[in-house]
Amino acid sequence: MASDIKGRIDYSHEMKLHNSPILRIVFWIAGTVSLFLGVLGVFLPVLPTTPFLLLSAYLYARSSERFYNWLMNHRHLGPYVRQWVQDRSLTLRTKFLAISLLTIAIVTSNVFFVTFVPAHAMMALTGILVGAYILSFDTREIR
Repeated sequence: MASDIKGRIDYSHEMKLHNSPILRIVFWIAGTVSLFLGVLGVFLPVLPTTPFLLLSAYLYARSSERFYNWLMNHRHLGPYVRQWVQDRSLTLRTKFLAISLLTIAIVTSNVFFVTFVPAHAMMALTGILVGAYILSFDTREIR
């Protein structure tokens, strides 16, 4: 990994730009929308930050070397993405927070908003499966 004068690391070797210029534009727009939603998620507890940032990284990796490197080197957003790209692991705090928010969202929806009884079971099953998926990732120590 090479770095420039300002200490930013070049992550271009991780990218695979799409062949189609039109699809690169579509991916860039979708990546920017996802980035916006991820930043909103920092301030809104119901909106998840990390999945939107990871989606942005994927879409930028297929569309724009400049924006991918910007995101990976960003002081506040970059660590979320780099942790996943490099380690494919989650901290215990991240797992706890994700499962807690998932549980709160499903219970609240089932108690206050969903009246269709089979949907209660489907939502509960989805929550259990997503929770198990989150727990299946390696747990890493905070650096």
